[in-house]
Amino acid sequence: MNMTDPVADMLTRIRNAVTARHTRVLIPASKMKLAIARVLKEEGYIKDIEIRKDNPQGTLILTLRYVDKKPALTQLKRVSKPGLRVYTKRTDIPRVRGGLGIAILSTPQGLMTGNSAFKQGLGGEVICYVW
Repeated sequence: MNMTDPVADMLTRIRNAVTARHTRVLIPASKMKLAIARVLKEEGYIKDIEIRKDNPQGTLILTLRYVDKKPALTQLKRVSKPGLRVYTKRTDIPRVRGGLGIAILSTPQGLMTGNSAFKQGLGGEVICYVW
């Protein structure tokens, strides 16, 4: 069966792993998922990313980060979906939880946080919110 939204599947797998207090989560790999994982690692929401080439597609193994037995990642929300894409200009980049969270945007220069996109003067597709 084909999956219509692989990014939403990735976010759901991470959300479920955090809820179940797992330390690692396995996700089928793609360039977009790897870019999202890199942004999450740069922002300190996950500890490590490992890429396993066990099949032609590969697998991402994300090591989740916990601080004092509480997850660093508490909420993930998919914004732009295949049925309804959400785009934003530089001036309208959303602030997540009053600046406590991040918005991940797909820009012409690649995936980045909303703050990075604002500093570079870029807009793009709002992929998800993380806090």
